[in-house]
Amino acid sequence: MNCGRTVFSQILDHLPWYEFQKCVLRYRGDYQQKSFSCWDQFLCMAFAQLTYRESLRDIEACLRSMSGERNSSGGQERCGSSEGAAV
Repeated sequence: MNCGRTVFSQILDHLPWYEFQKCVLRYRGDYQQKSFSCWDQFLCMAFAQLTYRESLRDIEACLRSMSGERNSSGGQERCGSSEGAAV
């Protein structure tokens, strides 16, 4: 049983969030976004890349199976939903 933080959340600690946010603001990445922010999308795509996912369906299935651990890494519940995968 995992008692600490996930490896994914530890990797994200090395990403300067403020630099990411500066890029989002500079290029208006969150312009007219309703629920799925650039940060949420980045977390989903980074997770997919690090776990060698091959399709949106594969990403969604994997994220749904890890729903409890996802919140500790900064991801939100909608990251594994069909709505999030389609955006």
